[in-house]
Amino acid sequence: MIKLVVVYHSGYGHTEQQAKAVAEGARAEEGVQVEVMKISPEGDLSDDQWQALGQAKAIIFGSPTYMGSVSWQFKKFADASSKPWFGEQWKDKLAAGFTNSASMNGDKLSTLHYLFTLAMQHGMLWVGLGLLPANRQSSGRNDPNWLGSFCGAMAQSPSDVGPDEGPLPGDLATAKLLGARVAQQAKRLG
Repeated sequence: MIKLVVVYHSGYGHTEQQAKAVAEGARAEEGVQVEVMKISPEGDLSDDQWQALGQAKAIIFGSPTYMGSVSWQFKKFADASSKPWFGEQWKDKLAAGFTNSASMNGDKLSTLHYLFTLAMQHGMLWVGLGLLPANRQSSGRNDPNWLGSFCGAMAQSPSDVGPDEGPLPGDLATAKLLGARVAQQAKRLG
């Protein structure tokens, strides 16, 4: 059984919806055990959660985009990951990332680059989205990868809706596809 962990922070619940979609996509792959762990409002994980990250074959990182980067809670988690970094505990694990913000762009790419850099610091192997953008005239807002990302899953949730209405369906479909792709690659690498 391949173990995959989705570790994320969500301030208002929108990124949590995206994390659930990533996990759903990964769970669709046979032979993959998925654990979803939410970083606490204080930016912490339990000792058991840190241990689960160490045992995972793949880790998918998620954070809302706040002020052009990850939330402070996610940054606290990333800084705390220096302990496994010293022992190269995450080296050669697969990694991927996702983010959500209210604006269509909202500097989401900066957040994904932060997640990518964190993975590279750990010596991890990054799995991109692997989807062409939905950029044809016939494409609609609820098509997968309408936001046109290649390095990870991006989502947009209008600022005046709750997590029951955002992220939008196409962005959640994109998150599912990311989860499935990481699970497939983890199985392929064994």
